[in-house]
Amino acid sequence: MQNYLAEIKITLRQGILDVQGKTVENSLKAIDFPMISSVRIGKFVTLAVSAENKEKALEILDAACKGLIANPIIEDYFIDIKEA
Repeated sequence: MQNYLAEIKITLRQGILDVQGKTVENSLKAIDFPMISSVRIGKFVTLAVSAENKEKALEILDAACKGLIANPIIEDYFIDIKEA
């Protein structure tokens, strides 16, 4: 078994209202940052996984994202894997 480190970036899908991002954007404008716009807030997850190879590790992580880590109905996720 090989050990891998994964970074998973999770964002709301385009077209889904990002209430938290909109709140931050409005607050930034209120404190003199009118040049900042289109704020979107997401999640960043790091974890370790053991698998036979990188492809198998990606399969495991994809299943974990679909099953629990992300909400595939409203969120997109991007997985980056590196050998530990």
